[in-house]
Amino acid sequence: MNTHATLTYVYAVTRPTSRLAEALATLQGIGGAPVRLLLPGPPTGAGADPDAGRGAPTASGAVPAAPAFAASEVPESDFNEHALKNHFEDLEWLEHVARTHHDVVQALAAHATVLPLRMATVYQDEGRARHVLTAQRHAFARRLDELDAHTEYGVKIYLAAPTATAGTRTGEGAEATRTAPAGPGKAYLHARRAQHHAREAVYQQARQAAATIEAIAARHATGRVRHAPQSGALTGPQENVLNDAYLVPDHQAESFRNAIVDAAGDFPDLRIEVTGPWAPYSFAMPAPDSPPDPQEPPP
Repeated sequence: MNTHATLTYVYAVTRPTSRLAEALATLQGIGGAPVRLLLPGPPTGAGADPDAGRGAPTASGAVPAAPAFAASEVPESDFNEHALKNHFEDLEWLEHVARTHHDVVQALAAHATVLPLRMATVYQDEGRARHVLTAQRHAFARRLDELDAHTEYGVKIYLAAPTATAGTRTGEGAEATRTAPAGPGKAYLHARRAQHHAREAVYQQARQAAATIEAIAARHATGRVRHAPQSGALTGPQENVLNDAYLVPDHQAESFRNAIVDAAGDFPDLRIEVTGPWAPYSFAMPAPDSPPDPQEPPP
């Protein structure tokens, strides 16, 4: 049982296995605290569910282990509601916690199917955490079944940074540059028009690439989540126009990656990046509203 000085921090939902037990023996969480499994609480009372500690029978009749929380203790002074509001403005602290959370989830995923939870999922004590686990065990079990033997991969499309000479990449743009009048005002307008045409051509490539990736995913993936394109320091000078996550069966993973890499060669003005394997962060919760496909370039 917790003391008032600590809270119970939960990283993910998983099922106990012997391989996972070996990994947990040395796995450390936030602040170097040991990570352990919390199992559903024992049934109590006349109306308690006697199956609280067991999963649903499989097709073979075997009963899998019930879902468990992977958890550790964290200081209450750092993770109470007031402290978290302040810490979320501290980028150094936030990066450390996010990285540790991710490292724990990835370490678990190397040995078992996991359902990653949001960073800073905390409970007042182990009893509260077990109560939530017991109440949600059937939903957690169903989602673990759906994610079993699957891994998340990301696919991103980047455009090159726009330049003043972008128009010279297309025939029309090059012709416009050669025949531009000598006047500085008209020359500027012609250059802008050539640049716009070049950007339209690159956006058209991006739309074609997105359609190609979708066709590849239809053959190899079982799920897709469309994240909003990234911007700022995450992308550098290049523009991110597609940021998809795919849930791929493990036996299809190599074929999926190879097909995306091969297709990228057909789009020389784009950078197509495949990331992963990741724990299925994007598929742990219901999919968010999908952002639109790459459309027209901005004016």
